[in-house]
Parts: sequence; structure tokens; C-alpha cells
Amino acid sequence: QVQLVESGGGLVQPGGSLRLSCAASGSTLENYAVGWFRQGPGKEREPVLCINNKHEISNYADSVKGRFAISRENRKNTAYLQMDNLQPTDTATYYCSVRWYACSMYSRLYPHWGQGTNVTVSS
Repeated sequence: QVQLVESGGGLVQPGGSLRLSCAASGSTLENYAVGWFRQGPGKEREPVLCINNKHEISNYADSVKGRFAISRENRKNTAYLQMDNLQPTDTATYYCSVRWYACSMYSRLYPHWGQGTNVTVSS
């Protein structure tokens, strides 16, 4: 059973940057796809980015293109979400999740989730 812990959230001004981490334990991430989702206040959870076991990336949110990047370091059993030029509309709880091998935009297909980390973008 894989456990996931997100970190790196916080309060940042518009235009600022944050790097979220997703640390896994209980299993190696090597064969998993890692997806980042977010849920803003009063909104449904939405997919953001995913990286599969071959390090291929799927971008599910047009609003983050050119600003967010996903990566992984299997030797550290950790995945990352680099977020640049943050905007108030990026305010949300960010979750990492994993499923075997392939990415999906559907949260229901991810059996393992972290507890989430809050990101607030405000001046």
C-alpha cells in the first residue's frame, strides 16, 4: 500500500512560485503514474498534470500551460509540481495521486491519494 504526503504549499503573492512535493512510502513510485489534482473553494476537483512511469507528461489544465511543470525523481520516491507565475485563480488544495503506469484525467481511477496541501495566491 503506497502512502503519499504532499508538502510545499503556502501563501504566495501573485506572480510568485512554489514547488510542491509528493513523497511516497510503502512502495516504489517507479511503476506508477503520478497525477496532480486541485480543488479550489467551491469547485470540483480538477486534474492538472500527470507524469507516467515512462516520464511522459499529460497536461489537463490549459490555464497552467507554460506556468506549471511536473517532474519525478524515482530514486527519491518523490514527484514535484513546480508552479510559476501563480495567480489568484490557482488558489486551491493540491493533491497528488498515483495509479499503475498510465495517466488519466479521471480522479476516480486513482486509488491512492495524499492529504493535500493548500496553496493560496493573494496580495
